[in-house]
Amino acid sequence: MPTQSVNPTSAPSGWLKSYYSTRFVVSAIWVALAFTVARAMPPISAVLLVAYPAWDALANFIDADKSGGLARNKSQMLNVIVSLITAIAIVVALGKGMNAVLAVFGVWASLAGLFQLVTGVRRWKAGAQWAMILSGAQSALAGGFMIVLASGTKPVGITDIAPYAAFGAFYFLISAIWLTVSDARRGANRATA
Repeated sequence: MPTQSVNPTSAPSGWLKSYYSTRFVVSAIWVALAFTVARAMPPISAVLLVAYPAWDALANFIDADKSGGLARNKSQMLNVIVSLITAIAIVVALGKGMNAVLAVFGVWASLAGLFQLVTGVRRWKAGAQWAMILSGAQSALAGGFMIVLASGTKPVGITDIAPYAAFGAFYFLISAIWLTVSDARRGANRATA
């Protein structure tokens, strides 16, 4: 089945509102589980740690598909590849300890953040991309912080990753709200014109 022919520099506003809202909800649930159940239950923590980049890969794949396909959305294609590799690397790192997991997460956060930043710049005309650009930049910086933290001697866990996911959720929520308000204003302007 061929993908839609969509301008890769912008995705339909309705799709992006739905996409950002879904990303917010999934991230918020992940953060809530990380700070509650996963803290006391290592098997659930392990599942969540693998699921986070796997979900990111799936979400980027679906978004790219709705926006013209992976071939036309190289930054998202790279994000899908890196996120899938990261999910596998986390499975391996879990056998070495949480510092190794945090280091893998840090590398992934930096790369995924840069790809998100590029996607936001490319989609600037779609609206609300300033939040995605900020999120991407912050993700890249947070990744560096995680790498430094992972190299230390302090015990680390899923709660050292959860704030990163919480900020991501916040930016997705801001983008969804921004697009909703922008669409409402455009509708009101058309009605009064």
